[in-house]
Amino acid sequence: MPKISVEIPQELLDDLDDHVGDEGKFVNRSDAIRSSIRKTLDILDDIDARHGRLDGDDE
Repeated sequence: MPKISVEIPQELLDDLDDHVGDEGKFVNRSDAIRSSIRKTLDILDDIDARHGRLDGDDE
């Protein structure tokens, strides 16, 4: 799996960390970020589908 590096504001990282760990929904930051990216891409696909912008292969 490729690794990437991103810069994010501390307040977003603090908020993310509230959802990570034994008491959180995600086991680690990477898991949380991957989940967020997947959800965002799903939402963007839905928007594109409503506007007829998806290729026939993606539907």
